[in-house]
Amino acid sequence: MDFATVIALFDSPHPFEPLLPSEARLEPLLAKAHDLGRAAGRLAGQPIASELRSLLRAMNSYYSNRIEGQHTRPHELEQALRRDFSQNTALAARQRLAIAHIEAEIALEARCATEGQAGLLYVPEAVAEIHRELFFRLDAGDGPGPGPGRWRTQEVSVGRHIAPAAASVSALMQRWGSFYAGVRRGEAALLAMAAAHQRLGWIHPFQDGNGRVMRLHSHLLLHAGGYTGGVWSPLRGFARTVDRYYGLLAAADEPRRGDLDGRGNLSESALVDWIDYVLDLCLDQVRFMHGLLRLSEFESRLAACLAYEQQTLHSGVRMEALRPLHYLFVTGLEIERGEFKRMTGLGDRTAVSLLSALVRRGLLRSDSVQGKVRFGLPLHALRFYFPALWPEAEADAERQAGPS
Repeated sequence: MDFATVIALFDSPHPFEPLLPSEARLEPLLAKAHDLGRAAGRLAGQPIASELRSLLRAMNSYYSNRIEGQHTRPHELEQALRRDFSQNTALAARQRLAIAHIEAEIALEARCATEGQAGLLYVPEAVAEIHRELFFRLDAGDGPGPGPGRWRTQEVSVGRHIAPAAASVSALMQRWGSFYAGVRRGEAALLAMAAAHQRLGWIHPFQDGNGRVMRLHSHLLLHAGGYTGGVWSPLRGFARTVDRYYGLLAAADEPRRGDLDGRGNLSESALVDWIDYVLDLCLDQVRFMHGLLRLSEFESRLAACLAYEQQTLHSGVRMEALRPLHYLFVTGLEIERGEFKRMTGLGDRTAVSLLSALVRRGLLRSDSVQGKVRFGLPLHALRFYFPALWPEAEADAERQAGPS
């Protein structure tokens, strides 16, 4: 793009304005963002077991890839986490894509772990880095071209939306980043997170993989802002309302609908609808996880799981595991095996048998045969521990188990 074209692009009304609704349309959205910030802040402070955090990462990967129609079944994802990839080439490629999302989420969260770093995620190079982290691990032929982390070089259209010229992507990304990075107030920053998701899709900066980048970018903004604590993500909500997700994204791509629809090139009312949807979705996810993580209620769900193991499956698991398992979940700690056995109140031989059964069933995790133990979260326990959190995984675990 020549210099004159760049100047014209920045001096004229931007083709993807408005980047935020006008002041007159902001108040109801800011009030809802305030509610989200308060609710998320209460939830993010809770300690959680590392196994729950790992499960939520796997769930995020599953749901983001499901939106694209390229997901694995949960047990296939679980196999991939053990590096047990399918002999089926197409399935193995989807498994590797799922693992790439999990590993990218871990790496990128670590880079923006310090609160106050959210603004840096709007630097165009940070968006390119998300794309690079998602796709550089994949085998040749599995990832999108022209290459991980590189802006597209071809013209594209998505549905009815004709994306801007490839030559304008760099300048548009600069404008996108400089605007949203300047929105620093708490509630307004949440509105910017939602709007930036949609406008990033409008630019369509990569040849492929844009949807995954957009969703992970929103996840990282919420993480960096201190809102999630690793306990929730909008990705689950996007996938569970996928028709509305795509419909509102597309509507906000539409031109302005007359003189009462803002002063930009795109529809202000459709952008308001999109932001409102994202805030509602995030509030729903936060409130849902609040209910699942109530400690008194979790203890009863844990007891139900142990009772099923003892009375129906006769797996060697006993109710005496309730106290130490609950302790491990609440604290998120690892403890010595001897300490776990003491907390059961059982004799040594019986406690050893119980501990072995818990490890065998995945209800306890350990990195070695004599190593410390931590809370385990196998897919077969999901329906007891966190009902309806990941329904597809619950159903998959039931299918794998077969008749009891």
